[in-house]
Amino acid sequence: MSGHSKWSTIKRQKEATDAKRGAAFTKLGNQIALSAKGGTDPSMNSALALAIEKAKAANMPLANIQRAIDRVKDKSAVALEEVMYEAYGPGSIGIIVEAATDNKNRTYPEVRTALTKNGGTMADPGSVAFQFTRKGVIRVKASGEDALLTILDCGAEDAVEEEGEMIVYTVANELAKVRQAIKDAELEIIDAELQYVPNSTIEISDPEVERKIMKIMDALDELDDVSNVHSNFDIAK
Repeated sequence: MSGHSKWSTIKRQKEATDAKRGAAFTKLGNQIALSAKGGTDPSMNSALALAIEKAKAANMPLANIQRAIDRVKDKSAVALEEVMYEAYGPGSIGIIVEAATDNKNRTYPEVRTALTKNGGTMADPGSVAFQFTRKGVIRVKASGEDALLTILDCGAEDAVEEEGEMIVYTVANELAKVRQAIKDAELEIIDAELQYVPNSTIEISDPEVERKIMKIMDALDELDDVSNVHSNFDIAK
């Protein structure tokens, strides 16, 4: 199963840099606040537990994490909602943009501008999403056949080795269960989240198209309201 492209690596590097600047904390806080709508006890809310774990991995202060959780109890706070936009990018790639916003009238124009200024266009709902499947994706610090077999025994749907890590795919509603099983098997988990994984990828071999794609993905990812960007391109090696 493909879907992890050059963008995946660049995004991970970028997130590490963002975390040092504190720029990632807004996005992480929004994800925690949204997850907390399902309950503020992480032991009873697996989505919240995963969001907190990701925030801690980015060195987000505990006070910030707690404030994000408390937002769900604050009646005066503006309610956050999850929105999803579909788009096309250079090379006819499909793009899914997930956002957490307290004002859709602000977020939609920002996403549209980031797209149109960089060679992309908004797409009608459903015209891109069918090319993706919602899955759990877990990054595990492991390699080799033994680790792969252990991970598959934990209930993973699939796993591929990539740059010294295992990228593990699960059915969406089994992410927390598989993550816990991998943890119980004493393998180190780097992160775990739900993603839109492409059913197939479009290989990009033109360096200029690649440059344009990276520019549009970066522009979208830099928007404060955008929590995740998914696409179905892959860079030819």
